[in-house]
Amino acid sequence: MKLSWYIAKRYLFAKKSRNAINIISSVSVAGVAVGTMALIIILSVFNGLEKLVTSIFNTFDPDLKITIAEGKTFAVDSSKLMLLSEVRGVCCYSATIEENALLRYGESQFIATIKGVDDNYVQVSGIAGSMWDGEFALRADNGRPFAIPGIGVANSLGIRINFIEPLNIYVARRTGSVSMNPENAFIRRFIFTSGIFQVEQEYDSKYVYVPIDFARELVEHDDRISSIEIRFSDGADPAFVRRNVAGIFGEDYVVRDRYQQQEIFYKVMRSERLAIFFILTLIIIIASFNIIGSLTMLIIEKERDVGILRSLGADNNLIRKIFIFEGWLISIIGTFAGILLGFVICWLQQTYGFVRLQGESLIMDAYPVVMEIKDFLIVPATVLTIGYWAAWYPVRFLTKKYLNKNESKV
Repeated sequence: MKLSWYIAKRYLFAKKSRNAINIISSVSVAGVAVGTMALIIILSVFNGLEKLVTSIFNTFDPDLKITIAEGKTFAVDSSKLMLLSEVRGVCCYSATIEENALLRYGESQFIATIKGVDDNYVQVSGIAGSMWDGEFALRADNGRPFAIPGIGVANSLGIRINFIEPLNIYVARRTGSVSMNPENAFIRRFIFTSGIFQVEQEYDSKYVYVPIDFARELVEHDDRISSIEIRFSDGADPAFVRRNVAGIFGEDYVVRDRYQQQEIFYKVMRSERLAIFFILTLIIIIASFNIIGSLTMLIIEKERDVGILRSLGADNNLIRKIFIFEGWLISIIGTFAGILLGFVICWLQQTYGFVRLQGESLIMDAYPVVMEIKDFLIVPATVLTIGYWAAWYPVRFLTKKYLNKNESKV
């Protein structure tokens, strides 16, 4: 093994009689290095984007969300809530109710979703830390209800925090007889705003927070809710908590964790990540064809050396290993050069943010990059495996001709 490695290194770094072999070998190293570097960078960027979007979702989405399997609302069972509070790993929970509504502010109108929440909601979600203006206050000191719209809703209606112009909310009646007056078909309430939140465009342009009792008046539900949102305590086992909560509420309810609440997004992200990985791996495979060309020319050039090694007692296995290791060394050098370059570029982006995001962003102004150990293990393992087979295939077949030829001479 040491002899074959030693001769392979000598062949790789020694000057060849044909300059084309050196050029092809250099191109092979560069191709493998660029492909490896691209894999490291792209996977790190995907890690950063996934972490960024996950942090945005975590601001709005609870650790667990309980909804009814069939229908839109359900009555709260006090016994189940008592059992829920006793589950190990449950820190707190909040009852919420949602309904579509027509909003009017001055002369502007907009259709959004009102989300009624109780006083525990601030502890369940991180919405209080995502205020663009004002504060997340559901009530004044005198008990007057307040609304907190998203910045997209606020911009569409021209809402500003003041106590002069109220926000009018219209919700279709669930009960009552048919009337010729269209206004009788809606329940109308007005409310002032205490703050404006900013999480993500989809949420910002859809939701308006209000107190749950105010929302119940609008939707004509005295004791029904749309969901129960749960926050885990520190160190809780998510699978254990979800299993116990599902056991309490039974098959009539659906218990979703954060992944299941955004299942489509996470599946798309993972599919895109896997697709990019395979595409770049295919590029590395194509770049490895240069190794085949380099080894082919090297085997032809070293035909005389092969004869000398045979006369000194080298067997076919040793000679094949020399050329396989020669090709694999090209992959090894290219792989570690690519890993180093990828690490340096990712570190520079993390530290200085050279590549900027287009447009204005209040969250960050540069592409997020997160380097993970698993990427620095999977990528070189993949590239080195490709490099080994790229060397093994031509050596196995090309050396047959020259080894047999030297055997006949001997």
